[in-house]
This record gives sequence, C-alpha cells and structure tokens, in this order.
Amino acid sequence: MKPIGQMQAPDPRNVEHWRADFPILGERVHGRPLVYLDNGATTQKPASVIYAENAYYRHSNANVHRGVHLLSQRATEAFEAARAKIARFINAQRPDEIVFVRGTTEAINLVAQSFARPQLKPGDEILISAMEHHSNIVPWQMVCEQTGAVLKVVPIDDTGALDAGAYERLLTDHTRLVAITHLANALGSINPVELIVAAAHAKGAPVLLDGAQAISHLPVDVRALDCDFYAFSGHKVYGPTGIGVLYAKAALLEAMPPWQGGGDMIHSVTFEKTEYNAIPWKFEAGTPNIAGAIALGTALDYVDGIGMEVIAAHEAGLLAYATDALQAIPGLRLIGTARDKASILSFVLDDVHAHDVGTILDHHGVAVRAGHHCAMPVMQRFGVPATVRASLALYNTREDIDALIEGLGRVREVFGS
Repeated sequence: MKPIGQMQAPDPRNVEHWRADFPILGERVHGRPLVYLDNGATTQKPASVIYAENAYYRHSNANVHRGVHLLSQRATEAFEAARAKIARFINAQRPDEIVFVRGTTEAINLVAQSFARPQLKPGDEILISAMEHHSNIVPWQMVCEQTGAVLKVVPIDDTGALDAGAYERLLTDHTRLVAITHLANALGSINPVELIVAAAHAKGAPVLLDGAQAISHLPVDVRALDCDFYAFSGHKVYGPTGIGVLYAKAALLEAMPPWQGGGDMIHSVTFEKTEYNAIPWKFEAGTPNIAGAIALGTALDYVDGIGMEVIAAHEAGLLAYATDALQAIPGLRLIGTARDKASILSFVLDDVHAHDVGTILDHHGVAVRAGHHCAMPVMQRFGVPATVRASLALYNTREDIDALIEGLGRVREVFGS
C-alpha cells in the first residue's frame, strides 16, 4: 500500500461526480451556493443513503428477528446484512463483533458500564489523552466516581500531537484500560494507534479507540490495529444520525454483562431467571434503528465504491492547500499543527470571537463550526475560549477553500483587523 501522501490525487472531475451524488450541496444559503465545511460535526448524505432509508419504510417496514411474516424477514435480512457490511468495512473477524448503538457516545458508555465498571476497584487507572472529545472523558469520570478508580491524562505538545514519552510513563501495572481517540476532532491530530495498542497490551491493558472522526478519513482495520474496542457514528461517515457501531473482540463481548434489559436481548425470561441472548444481540435491547443500520450499510458501500485511499489522498491535497491559504492570512493562528493530521483546520483570528467569524462566514454561504467542539480541555490547553473549525470531506473542492478565504477577508474588513 502506498503512503497516502505519495498517492496521486484523484482527477477533479471525479470530485464533481461525487458532489452530484449529494442533493443538499445544491442548496443556497443567504442567496449564495452552500459551501459545507462542517463535516467534523456531521457529513452530508448521498442520494443512495437517503433512498435506502426511504425504501426500507416504503417496502420492508417491520420489526426484526421475531416475525415470521415476509416483511419481518426482509427487514431482518437487510438489518443483519448491514452488520456484515460493517464487519467487512473495518475487517472485524465476525459480524457478531458488531453491536449497533446510537452513536460513538453510547458505544463508549456501554464499554464503561459493562466492561470497565464491574472489574475496576480503588487505585486502578484508566488512561486517556488531553485531546479527547467529552464523550471519551465524561463516561470515564463517571465510572471512576462509581468505582474509586483514577483517571490519568496523557498530555499533548504545542502542535497538538500526543506526548509519546508521557504515554509510556503513565502506562503502568495499574492501568486497566486505555481509551483514546484515533483522530482528534478539535485538532485533526492522528494518533499512532498501532504503537498505543501494542504498548498497552504489553502491560495487559485493553484499548478502546474512539473512531468517530477517523472512520471517514482513514482506512480502519481493527484486526491490524489489534484494538479491543472501536467506536464510531454513522452520521460521520455519510450515513444517518442515530446509528453507530461498537466493535469489540468476541471474547470480551461474551464476558460482558448486558447494560440494558428488555426485548430481543433475551433468550428466555421467567420471573425467577432470565437467560440472555447471544452476542451481539444481548447488547441491543428493544427495537433497534433498523432503517439507520440499513442506510449505514449503504453509506459504507458508497465509500467503498470510491475507495478510502482515494478519499484520503483527495483530502490530503485539500488540507495542504487550505493550510497554506490560511497561514497566509495576517492574524490567523492554526490550532493543531501535528505532523500527522487529517482534514480538520481549527483556527483563531486576531481578537475576533469564533462565533462572530462563524456568523459572518454563514452569511457568505460557508458553513463551519465555531466553539469548543466538545473538547474544552483542548481549548484550555491552547489558551483560547473557542476556535473556528473547517472540516473537509470527499465532496469538498479547492473552490470551497477559496470561498472560506474570501469570507475570512470579509471578517477582517468588518473587524478592522
């Protein structure tokens, strides 16, 4: 496999073809063509994904697993086929290592409460990093409060890269779990997850990777990574909202108790005793997001049809172009300049608040995110209240970056900077 940086960027005509697959990109905002640069928050959906969800409700709407009628059989087959697609997409060994959840947040909470909480005791340690999203901080704080375990934090350097030496020092015989982001949502930093996992396993500690951002930017092979858990959200990878995935090694899932009780997660129920279902269904209490799972499978088909390496190469070219353009703006400071990073650009501009920048850009048709990005400790680390974040996707172009730069010029005019 060629390193992404050495791969030839795709023909721009292909990008225009991809853009045509996304109906919303034809929208106008305040009278201007939409320039959508908020993909770190959620990606847009290709027509095939929208159609897949609609088609389920039009032709196959029924509950899964328990029905003997035709519609239920159709729904069950499509739902479980989506699980198998997801397993192939991340190279899980078996489809039953894929648990459907609402999103990355629920996946991490599931691991915190079902895997970590039963085995933690006072003095045990959970290791995270200083670049984490709140969803990979708060669940661990909660489980530490519940068990007496201690949360340890690996620092990051001034570029937003993980301090590898500090990680090695903080990883001890008391470490019971490492939970770390694959790709930082507020900085774009890509962590050396293979090394992180190997070092943790050498200490006997399992590893959870938060893949919410990485899943749409990088090839993910959970067996090559050898991670124990991998979590991601469908809406970050061109799929619907309200559906997500927890991958876990089968042996771990077998040993973990369910964290919710109800229908479909059981094998048999009496008032004296309940026998739980097999994996992964013992973690999927109640009626799942059937349409969302099916449409997520379609989204991954779409990504596979282009090729993750092709997408990554395209985005790497955009990132380089945008980085050079932003750094040429007087008074602009990039937050997150790690050597290994993906297509996220966070920045501050002189003394202009990020929300004001975002508002003016919106009136120029440019959608960005402005705020702390659910990563308040990152903002504190860099001494800023908030940043503007432009995050890229497969359908973005250099013209989108040019529109961003033009809008920032208007910001400087308004604020006299």
